[in-house]
Amino acid sequence: MPPRQPARATRPRSQRATTAPRSIAVIGAGMAGVACARTLMQAGHQVTVFEKTEHPGGRTTTLQTPFGGFDTGAQYFTVRDARFTQALATVPGMCRPWSANTVRVLDAAGRVVAASPAPNDPHWVARPGMGSLVDAWAQPLQQAGSLHTGTHVLRIEPDRLAPQRWQLCTQSAEGGQHVFAGFDTVLLALPAAPAKALLDNSGVGASLAQSMAGVTMAPCWTLMLAFPQAVRPGLTTLGPQWNAARSTHHRIAWLARESSKPGRSVIERWTVQASPAWSAEHLEDDAERVQAKMVKAFSEVTGIRAEPAHADVRRWRHAQTTRALGRSHLWDARSSIGACGDWCLGHRLEDAFISGLELALTVA
Repeated sequence: MPPRQPARATRPRSQRATTAPRSIAVIGAGMAGVACARTLMQAGHQVTVFEKTEHPGGRTTTLQTPFGGFDTGAQYFTVRDARFTQALATVPGMCRPWSANTVRVLDAAGRVVAASPAPNDPHWVARPGMGSLVDAWAQPLQQAGSLHTGTHVLRIEPDRLAPQRWQLCTQSAEGGQHVFAGFDTVLLALPAAPAKALLDNSGVGASLAQSMAGVTMAPCWTLMLAFPQAVRPGLTTLGPQWNAARSTHHRIAWLARESSKPGRSVIERWTVQASPAWSAEHLEDDAERVQAKMVKAFSEVTGIRAEPAHADVRRWRHAQTTRALGRSHLWDARSSIGACGDWCLGHRLEDAFISGLELALTVA
């Protein structure tokens, strides 16, 4: 691949007309990226989305197994902004409130020490899995051939044929490299740390990267367990009768009975999320070791001693915002590079949607 060239824009990007349709690259197809890309596409721009994994969704990803799905990242979402409500109306019937509104708080031994009152805004989930919502909103992008999955963006560079534009150097899951060129605008819908690393590696967007430096995000190990033996006459669930809980156990922060969510299969399934501190301490541990430790902690908290028919773990390096940017997005009009994500406002799925939407409205 030819060496990187310095930008030689003939005029500042901020001076370009903003009313004409433009070619825009969006890097990342989670909630923020898809919300941003859809909005720009609806405004008449030519949008191309690049996603490192094989499917859109980001932390809403639902892992399908022979025993049913597991929401490996986001467990539910809230609906507080009228614009989010309006967007959800485009997928009628897909989202339902989850009856786990009253979340138990457990001590390290699994004893209920408090029951949080039902929140003012319900806990909502998408059916048949949390990933269904972003999947549905990504359909127009897929149908237009504008969504490239399994495509990792390595660098952002000035376009070699038109230096006032951008090109993206990418790598496929198989290792092949390809250059996509001719973009007027590049928008990063990635967690803060990978977004900053991409800008630093590319030698562009220094002011944006500097703003991202103050954002912090905690990792999370997620455990998934299935107990099909619970589905038989006279037995509908194992262990506790609550469906979701926050725990003070040093290893576990959250437990949810997946099968209690609307639209899920009846097979008893649990998603267990490790605490941020424990996840950080064991971030590079072997997955089997992490799984064994988390299964033990799950048994201690729930009292469920049965052997699961299915057990697996997933590591999220950038799971939950601990220090947010404090504004909805980042945008550098001169370079025509921007960034969005839940980390701009907080850690909620709705924060990701608002961030992507407001960046798109700024760019459009």
